[in-house]
Amino acid sequence: MTAAPRVDTTQLMELLSVSLGVYYGDFTAAAASENLTASQGKTLTVLRRGPVAMRALAKILSCDASNITGIINRLEKRGLVRREASPSDRRVTHLVITPEGERVTDAIRAKMRATQEGLSRLSDQDRDCLYALLERVFVARSA
Repeated sequence: MTAAPRVDTTQLMELLSVSLGVYYGDFTAAAASENLTASQGKTLTVLRRGPVAMRALAKILSCDASNITGIINRLEKRGLVRREASPSDRRVTHLVITPEGERVTDAIRAKMRATQEGLSRLSDQDRDCLYALLERVFVARSA
């Protein structure tokens, strides 16, 4: 038998780029259906994992802290997030998602049809493997 050709890093990067393009387009459309920009939707998904300081959120979203203020002001006005003083340092403001923000985040994920359809084609074992690989490639580097 002939061994399957090895996939090189460039090919992986290209496929990842295509995959993320589909995901981002799907996410942007779903966020827009909830009257949110992609940046506002991404902010909610980050906050869904737990409270985050404003400066840390700017770093996670790779944007200037002044941009975060505008995003948070608009989300706060809609009742999707709230600001809280850090329990350990009153000078630090933490951002917290509200129950309404969680509902909107769930609605966005539910409307991401292309992403859901693609992932649903994987077996449970393949999803577990993909999760573990992505965690190793992207999450482990930030730990």
